[in-house]
Amino acid sequence: MPEPGATVSRPQSFLSFDFGIRRVGVAAGNTLLGRAQPLPTVAAEGDARFAVIARLIEEWQPDALVVGVPFHPDGAEHDNTRRARRFARQLHGRHGLPVHEVDERYTTTEALADGARDADAAAAALILEQFLRGLPAAAPEPEPEPEPRHAAA
Repeated sequence: MPEPGATVSRPQSFLSFDFGIRRVGVAAGNTLLGRAQPLPTVAAEGDARFAVIARLIEEWQPDALVVGVPFHPDGAEHDNTRRARRFARQLHGRHGLPVHEVDERYTTTEALADGARDADAAAAALILEQFLRGLPAAAPEPEPEPEPRHAAA
């Protein structure tokens, strides 16, 4: 049991996104399990896309959002890097939640190699699991001090 006045951290939940111009992969996960589950991909653009995402945020009530940001293999940015970062800023502006960016090189390739039916959603799950692995581990609860033993007199 925690000491009086000690803060107990609760598990945090996240929605993650694999941004694409026509489709956005989505996944949900939390720090308790450290895993992510793919959700149906959002196949909409513009305001329609953000309306679907708003419903997902309302339904899942995440503590924060995670957006995969693609780079060239050498780490250089490209057009989709800038688009994904703009998408992350739009999510933050529309929903006021913290948004974390994750380097998502090769997540779609990995999802396809794993045989995913919905590569975008599977990539979003890989992005979130990568993010969750990078979080600091929660400190374990301290063991209670043993009671002192008194010698018989």
